[in-house]
Amino acid sequence: MNSVWIISAVILSFGITALLGRWMVPFLHRINFGQTIREVGPKWHQKKNGTPTMGGFMFMIGIVAAVLVCVPLYYSVTEKNSLEMMMRTKVFGGLLMAIGFGAVGFFDDYIKVVKKRNLGLNVRQKLVLQFIIAASYLYSLRLAGSTSATLIPFVGSVDLGVWYWVIALLGIVGMVNAVNFTDGIDGLNATVTFFVSIFFMLISGMIGIHGMSIFAAAAAGGCLGFLIWNMNPAKVFMGDTGSLFLGGIVCALGFGLNLPILILPLGIIYICEILSVVLQVSYFKATHGKRLFKMSPIHHHFEMCGWGELKICRVFGLVTVLFGIGSALLVYYGF
Repeated sequence: MNSVWIISAVILSFGITALLGRWMVPFLHRINFGQTIREVGPKWHQKKNGTPTMGGFMFMIGIVAAVLVCVPLYYSVTEKNSLEMMMRTKVFGGLLMAIGFGAVGFFDDYIKVVKKRNLGLNVRQKLVLQFIIAASYLYSLRLAGSTSATLIPFVGSVDLGVWYWVIALLGIVGMVNAVNFTDGIDGLNATVTFFVSIFFMLISGMIGIHGMSIFAAAAAGGCLGFLIWNMNPAKVFMGDTGSLFLGGIVCALGFGLNLPILILPLGIIYICEILSVVLQVSYFKATHGKRLFKMSPIHHHFEMCGWGELKICRVFGLVTVLFGIGSALLVYYGF
């Protein structure tokens, strides 16, 4: 029965997202919600100028609808106990967190589009809003019965005390922005997040937390439906609306399973993306103008090396799959 709800979530999320594209892409064109491409980026990206953005609404609607339909139906036919009630809170708390981050992205995208420039909310505004959303989510976990103990494969439960909440707060905001940095070429973010969601779905099933499996399945279906419209050459971009929402989803899945440590291997691409930016900026300042990479985030470096966008998506997706397999093995043998 569990697989029925998982499959239903994938199909529903995929179908809604893919079908919404038939209406939303022309609509975004009509209201002139086109992306302004940065002049400092790869010159060949200028041809994408005017491609509709905020397409993240497509999979936001698909994922939210699938979770709101399939998760309550699943819990309605399962035995009621305190653990299931806690997991239900984690699923919907995580979904609300993702929507909150998506809302921050929407305001950022809206400012970019209205002002016709590639700058939206400033860094301070974004971070303040993101910390408030992340803190609210962690508080909801605390109210649901979560503690400062976290599971680590081959180690077991480790109680970090108050430092758990501090690290979790910084980790969520950092990872959400890392996912945001991964959105820079056609199909990349949705491809990577599709595989991340698939492995979270499998790992959730392995440890018997099927509510999270359904949540992850909905995320995978939404990413797949969006790729129909976002693969190179993209007909629509997800914008910060979509990328910040996906960042919230990734964090919600990791913390919902009480296995936030898995976000590190599963999100290896996200981490490489944000680290490449940090290293590039730090090296540039330290050497007074020299660059460590041809361009950052790192997917642009590979573009400048001659890799096509489809090749980057395939390679980064393969890396995610390999680390996903490793993560699944860690869970299988580590508990």
